[in-house]
Amino acid sequence: MRIACITAGAGRMYCGSCLRDNTLAAALLQAGHDVLLIPTYTPTRTDERNVSHPRVFLGGINVYLQNHFRAFRKSPCMLDRLLDFAPLLRLVTRLGISVNPEDLGDLTVSMLRGTQGFLRKEIMRLVRFLDEEVSPEIVNLPNSLLISLAPAIKSCLNVPVCCTLQGEDLFLNSLREPYRAESLRMIREHAASVDAFIAVSQFGARSMAAFLGIDPARIHVVPLGINFDGFDDAGDGHPEPFTIGYLARIAPEKGLRFLCEAYRCFMAGKPSSSSRLWAAGYLAPEYESYLSDIQANLASWGLSGQFRYHGELDKPGKMSFLKGVSILSVPATQDDPKGMYLLEAMAAGIPVVQPRRGAFTEIVEKTGGGILVEPDNPEDLARGFSDLLNDPGKRAELGLRARRGVREHYSAAGMAEKALAVYRQLLRN
Repeated sequence: MRIACITAGAGRMYCGSCLRDNTLAAALLQAGHDVLLIPTYTPTRTDERNVSHPRVFLGGINVYLQNHFRAFRKSPCMLDRLLDFAPLLRLVTRLGISVNPEDLGDLTVSMLRGTQGFLRKEIMRLVRFLDEEVSPEIVNLPNSLLISLAPAIKSCLNVPVCCTLQGEDLFLNSLREPYRAESLRMIREHAASVDAFIAVSQFGARSMAAFLGIDPARIHVVPLGINFDGFDDAGDGHPEPFTIGYLARIAPEKGLRFLCEAYRCFMAGKPSSSSRLWAAGYLAPEYESYLSDIQANLASWGLSGQFRYHGELDKPGKMSFLKGVSILSVPATQDDPKGMYLLEAMAAGIPVVQPRRGAFTEIVEKTGGGILVEPDNPEDLARGFSDLLNDPGKRAELGLRARRGVREHYSAAGMAEKALAVYRQLLRN
């Protein structure tokens, strides 16, 4: 099968959606299919072999200039190709470009206007590339923020178009008005050009069907999958001292501040040497003060000596980090539809303690690799930590279930099989 998978780069950040798209494309290639993973905005950054095409379309520099300056909407092709040059885009992203939705409303609406807006030239360049150089049997879009590509692809290529849903409702709900309302209106309008939607969790399918007004029958669930290379030797869940790990972006919605409040409750009456709290993940410039405030709070509670921020980690760094972790907890304050960090911890045999919300519930229940607690309740989260501290046998059993369950339900090969089932059904239809 010839499959064109479009993915959206996130600059210098390890992005869960980019990792998922790359893993899926690699698994499809491994299964013998002709797959082209096409990056947009910026080159993608992955912690495994990057299988994406070297050429970037809808490059961030061109998108910005053409949206804001009339002259660049008629600039020559050679200049556009130069501005899409991958090393140049990487250089620009090192300057710390904001990914805060509050700053991106205008660009989001401009992209969703599709061929009727300022970015028509860039969209048609990608569509012509697909038509003349790829000739795919099916095209997969990475999220609904790029759904404006669907009408042009359908018109020019006349092939089925899928659109993956990966939690972009969190981004859309953070847009300022009137950008939020206008974005939702256009996504719902373009949805008619999509043949099938793919959600990465049962929760994501339900929530996005309601959010975007999509018939649930049009949404297929293809759960996340990861490669297990390197995870078998990552850890055993019994380091000394007892260590609570956090492995996600350092951002308010991921709940590091809340985790620290729960850790304060957990440590009440315990000697400082009995436990520690480790955090790792990408820290955007706009959230440096957020982390500083958290560290100041920990110092005021007398817990700063037990906290360590390990920075952003590549895959070997993750393996090293997980070797020192007893349990993992990312108590997100919003309903996360993915939770790839849970799969990575479980693959290493690390049990998780998570709030009962979003996709966390189905991941923990399906694998049996952790415990669920009441959302937004630091005392209940602390009780979950104490439960596993005081019962090493239970912690070991949950770790074994986690290791087995994630391999049974969340493998890269399984993700590819389920995606292919959706593609084959569309081609038969």
